Amino acid sequence: MSKRKNNDVLTGGAPEGSMAQGWSGPRSDIMRDEFGLEIPTENVPLPSGGKVYPEGHPLHMAETVQIRAMTAKEEDILTSKALIKKGTVITELIRSCLTDKRIDPNDMILGDRNALMVALRITGYGASYPVEVGCPSCGEKSRQEFNLGELPLTRLQEDPIALGSNVFEAVMPKTRENDPDIVIRYRHMTGVDEQHIQQMQDRKKKQGFQTDNLITMRYQQQIVAINDITDKTKIQMFIQKMPTRYSMALRSAMDNNEPGIEMKQHITCPACYTESEVSMPLGASFFWPDIGK
Repeated sequence: MSKRKNNDVLTGGAPEGSMAQGWSGPRSDIMRDEFGLEIPTENVPLPSGGKVYPEGHPLHMAETVQIRAMTAKEEDILTSKALIKKGTVITELIRSCLTDKRIDPNDMILGDRNALMVALRITGYGASYPVEVGCPSCGEKSRQEFNLGELPLTRLQEDPIALGSNVFEAVMPKTRENDPDIVIRYRHMTGVDEQHIQQMQDRKKKQGFQTDNLITMRYQQQIVAINDITDKTKIQMFIQKMPTRYSMALRSAMDNNEPGIEMKQHITCPACYTESEVSMPLGASFFWPDIGK
């Protein structure tokens, strides 16, 4: 069964109370009573279905999470030089707009965070996202318009080893009968992991080293066990010497089972007229749509 599913909350076939049917939920009494304005809230679908969050976590087995629409306060966050330098702008934006303050955006897996980021952009500036992209065929750049409300959700293909656990298994391929049985347990990255990788890259740049080890850095964050071995030093040694067939199989398993929102769209190049699928670039105009007009 395909893991693609229309982002119902952001498009026409949405369930009752979704953005497509109008705002719902609690309103700000001060804004309504004193100024005649209403700050709407909305429920956004979680691509993970809450299956990766432990029991007792506010997102455990949650299908949706509630957000408040962006205001001028969030524009302050988006322009904060301190947050931009720290690389925590998106985290603080999500934190500010979550109505359940028990939720720490750093604990959320990246796919769920991306779904919230797209939903916040739609609530603040609409679903239309014009941006310049390059043609994969001829390389010519052109301005294309992405409809954020039509981006499909991707769901988990395989459940975690236990509900409420962000741990999954991938069996490595064998090419010979005497090859050992290798089962790798991994987890999907969270906001903390993403921030940690960025900090390591920045540290290496300051020290004059090239940051061209993104694959192994990703494995160090995501692999939690190899067979029954959980020792981090041994896992790191395995990562450095891992056969490429294992690496390819592991990346494929991780990518195919990663919940989130598929940021791709088909375009027609105005220069060579080739139709192709391109990834949606996240430029400055994502949260500042007037830029580039």
